[in-house]
Amino acid sequence: MINSIKQYLSNKKILILGFGVEGRSTFALLRNIMPEQPLTIADIDPKALQKANMKVSDLISFQTGNAYLHNIEHFDLIIKSPGVSVKNLHLKTHITSQAELFLQNLSKQIIGITGTKGKSTTASLIFSIIKLHTENSIFVGNIGIPPFDLIPSIDNNTIVVAEFSSHQLEHITKSPHISVLLNLYQDHLDHYNSFTEYLKAKFNIINFQGESDILIYNDDNELIKHYIEKIDLKQAKYAFSAIRQNQNGCYLNNDEEIVFSAEGQDRIIMHKADIPIMGIHNMMNVMAAISTCMVLGITTEVIRNGIKSFKGLEHRIEYVGKYHGIQYYNDSIATVPEATIYAIKALQTVDTLILGGYDRGIDYKRLATFLNESKVGNFIFMGNAGERICELMKKENSQKKTHFMVSNLADAITISKSCTLQDAICLLSPAAASYDAFTNYKEKGQLFKSLVRR
Repeated sequence: MINSIKQYLSNKKILILGFGVEGRSTFALLRNIMPEQPLTIADIDPKALQKANMKVSDLISFQTGNAYLHNIEHFDLIIKSPGVSVKNLHLKTHITSQAELFLQNLSKQIIGITGTKGKSTTASLIFSIIKLHTENSIFVGNIGIPPFDLIPSIDNNTIVVAEFSSHQLEHITKSPHISVLLNLYQDHLDHYNSFTEYLKAKFNIINFQGESDILIYNDDNELIKHYIEKIDLKQAKYAFSAIRQNQNGCYLNNDEEIVFSAEGQDRIIMHKADIPIMGIHNMMNVMAAISTCMVLGITTEVIRNGIKSFKGLEHRIEYVGKYHGIQYYNDSIATVPEATIYAIKALQTVDTLILGGYDRGIDYKRLATFLNESKVGNFIFMGNAGERICELMKKENSQKKTHFMVSNLADAITISKSCTLQDAICLLSPAAASYDAFTNYKEKGQLFKSLVRR
């Protein structure tokens, strides 16, 4: 793989766009395999150079601050980090990424997982099962581990589990051998010019598959189902569904058993009651993982053991503890309305909901209606998104609900102590991004847990 990347990059004028975790990883690999190659690094952060402890030299030049995109069309190749948006740039220069270069070289070994929500949980679950099956496996992608960092760990037989965001998929020209498509909802509208652009990026995970490849998809998601029905797909397809029986894939039988069907044979894999992570959305994630591992030929016993031992992820319906007679849950990873709805349905006894944050223009009408019809009595709103959700709820007549508007999490925790019923739940589930006050959802979730425990 190293030689292939080196051959592809040689004699090109290269720009590394974005110099966070992945950008620095890209630079480290390129400098290692091409020590004399001149490189330009561009980042909107004017302190990117100092943060990386680097100096400008004859072989390294920097473009930072407001002028970081200056003359980028003059480069032969742009290696872009996932978080950098190029939605308003009309570039003829080829844009690639670590994800693209990884797929170009290792696609036949990659299981790629994407979806608006649930990809971290599903990818982690698939990896935990595969690890019981073989030690020769790695986990990369949208989890904080850049693909390039694990190249030394890969041989021709390594199974690569990769979680892909839309940002990582938007410029790829090769799809994984096994592609898992979980769900699609409105998200990242600040990164794209339209929801259609976002969907186009997501569907790239299946668009370049061939006849020998495998697609595993959510048959209950209308956007996915419609797309698959309208195009001519050559790859083998396995669906998973909670509402209908599939001839190829996973389904829920009598609301009790998860069944995998293939080649006219049905196998009961496990009972719904044995799934350790709560909620219908997590049952769908489990069915996606089961389908993936079954087509890999992993035994049902190993699959069951992997699922039963899975503890779930931090910041996803995470129990924080019981304080002042109130049960607190952290669901800061819920950055879209559907995730918040799933969390409330899963927990059932939510009395106080803390939500809102950075407004990306997502449609909140369905969420407002659901919240007004739910048993949740108290709503603590934050940020511009919180203001908009609150206004929508009031328009739909939420007289029986109590609304609070706060500017920080500390105030939200204080209010929750006074308004939440004893033995009921106070849930942080924003239905919005956290960029207005935090670096990401993890920082928001950590502060929430710290404040609650304090």
